[in-house]
Amino acid sequence: MSVAPAVKTIEMITPPGAAQLILRALRSAGKSPGVVEAMPQLAYVRPHVVLDAGHIARYAALCGFAPAHGVPLSYPQLLTFPLVAQFMGSAECPWPAMGTVHLANAIEQFDFLHAGDAVRVEMTTGRLFAHEKGQVFTLELRILRDGQPVWQGTQTLLRLGVAQPGGEPYASPLDSALPLSHQTDFAAPGNIGRRYGRISGDMNPIHLTALSARLFGFRRAIAHGLWTKARALAALLPAAPVGQATAVVEFKAPLFLPGRASLWTAHVIGRSWFEVLDASGSRPHLHGELRY
Repeated sequence: MSVAPAVKTIEMITPPGAAQLILRALRSAGKSPGVVEAMPQLAYVRPHVVLDAGHIARYAALCGFAPAHGVPLSYPQLLTFPLVAQFMGSAECPWPAMGTVHLANAIEQFDFLHAGDAVRVEMTTGRLFAHEKGQVFTLELRILRDGQPVWQGTQTLLRLGVAQPGGEPYASPLDSALPLSHQTDFAAPGNIGRRYGRISGDMNPIHLTALSARLFGFRRAIAHGLWTKARALAALLPAAPVGQATAVVEFKAPLFLPGRASLWTAHVIGRSWFEVLDASGSRPHLHGELRY
């Protein structure tokens, strides 16, 4: 009888600062693990996090949510960022953080969240998938209140250039072919990467300035994919707190800063399909599905 490998748990009491996380990410650049057959069995935990009303309000305003939305559906992912960044910059992560891209993101909320709630934040390593452009791997995210899950997510990442990726072939989680109509436009200011980075903790240089982005192969700074996702959700969700909801997106072409984007949607009761395209409506930045 086979025995499942033990899961190593790393507890984080005080999240590292942005400079420390960037330094770890840069130091990871020399990794070259060869063929990876499975993810290491790891769990990262923040055992006690209190949802801060001021932080929630700043995030909501930056992403276009109204006060009536309460704790935005996408907000809890920010609580997981220190755990994801810690793993990505660690010796246990097989691939360098720089050059690994966010391919897809799925989140699900089971109950209302409120400012002042005390929660436990967890991240565990997930599965491998083979992709034509490299190695896909997942990180599983959970938020618990009083021991009960209230929110979960899957962060799907792509390490570009892996010649022999492991796992089953990657398949898109989205398959709708409904025709979409133009709903609205929104601006992505030149400083949105820095502003979102200060709130989220994600100060990746590709989001900050044109100069820092060019060091990593981008002609200008690009918007955080999770900001673009949140900006779309703010326009799609009802103007009231939601208890149960699911949102799944795949990220496509980067949104260069400054820029403008257009939101295209199709709706049935409690369900929306959407795309964020460039201002001309021709180049996709992301597409997704929302259920509530």
